[in-house]
Amino acid sequence: MTDIAVVSDPAAMSEWSDGVRARKKRIAFVPTMGYLHAGHMALIEEGRRRADVVAVSIFVNPTQFGPTEDLARYPRDLPGDLEKSAAAGAQVAFIPETATMYPPGAQTFVQVRELEKGLCGDRRPGHFVGVATIVLKLFNIVRPHLAIFGEKDFQQLAVIRQMVADLDVPVEIVPLPTVREPDGLAMSSRNAYLSPDNRRRAVALSQGLNAAKALRGSGETRPSLLVNAAKEIIQPKVDSLDYLEIRDSTTLAPLAVVDRPAVILVAAFIGGTRLIDNVRL
Repeated sequence: MTDIAVVSDPAAMSEWSDGVRARKKRIAFVPTMGYLHAGHMALIEEGRRRADVVAVSIFVNPTQFGPTEDLARYPRDLPGDLEKSAAAGAQVAFIPETATMYPPGAQTFVQVRELEKGLCGDRRPGHFVGVATIVLKLFNIVRPHLAIFGEKDFQQLAVIRQMVADLDVPVEIVPLPTVREPDGLAMSSRNAYLSPDNRRRAVALSQGLNAAKALRGSGETRPSLLVNAAKEIIQPKVDSLDYLEIRDSTTLAPLAVVDRPAVILVAAFIGGTRLIDNVRL
């Protein structure tokens, strides 16, 4: 079927990693929730460039979903995920059961208090507690030297970086730019939810963000005008705009003037699907 080892037991996964480390080999890790696309494969391929072996995890983490969110219907395709992981160069896939990762009586969670505020943190209460907790657990089990994340989930990346720094986790965090469809739409597993008409409308997100980037490139530094340039393109095409904001690209603090590295971030509903995207300014 695939040339990839599949491990479900955390102790067995750690034993595999310890064996690799004993041979003085570097481990790159790509944590995923499955339903892999070209963006995930780019992360795995980068891992191959930076390390000797690549491990992926496939785990739809329940603690990062709210009670009304799409946990039950989140797209899944394990056979396809294993094929794609192997094709991109991963040697092992860690696929644990939920009851293994969150056994009865589990009560410890990780919170990155400031960076989880605002943006997706306000709209999805508890989401980043779930993210930080599962990523730390996966790091402890897989024991990689480096882990690779896409910048599409920009706030998530900031949370993970801060968690790693604050808790002295010996894992290098490697960000990769968002991988996009030819028309600019950011690749996402949730794109599978989009009808053909909604898929056509969704490209407005990247078009609006790039309009703001172009205006910033012409010298504009007022956040309100940059946001408006994006909103004029995005708002007519979406069913509801969750947020459209400019933040400091490191601290995620709001900016009164864009005079430093910044990012413009958007979340919007198209049909019943919530999509996010961002572009560095």
